[in-house]
Amino acid sequence: MSYAKAVRHERGGVYFEDFVVGEVVYHRLRRTVTQADNVLFSNMTLNAQPLHIDRHFCEHESPWGQPLVNSLFTLGLMIGIAVTDLSLGTTIANLGMTDVVFPHPVFDGDTLRVTTEVINARESQSRPNAGIVEFHHRAYNQDDKLVAECRRQALMSKRPA
Repeated sequence: MSYAKAVRHERGGVYFEDFVVGEVVYHRLRRTVTQADNVLFSNMTLNAQPLHIDRHFCEHESPWGQPLVNSLFTLGLMIGIAVTDLSLGTTIANLGMTDVVFPHPVFDGDTLRVTTEVINARESQSRPNAGIVEFHHRAYNQDDKLVAECRRQALMSKRPA
């Protein structure tokens, strides 16, 4: 799929009118996750779960043998990777995220890639200059294992008059 011909915001986002239900975007950006990302995010959010920040605990007391990347970091990274291609400058607000699952753990050194399917698009009933788009984001590691997915509803700008 290509949004190459879409009218874009100067920052790069796609306007509501140009989203096509059923299309899948294969995002260009990828990101290798580090333990520094994991510890920083966990500490910034006051998540003291030893599964994320205590290697000794993980090596001796967890079934994984190593720290798990904080799932909320994974969720944020998955959505963040999609922003550059789809919604930079055109999102008015995120309305919600549903069906969030993490079917496979993420570890230090995993490289994530993301796809986004446009599930639904409808006019906003309360804002004539906007529409609501529902996305299905999926993140995969370097071995093509699905590590995260969610549905996200966003209030998106229409093209300026």
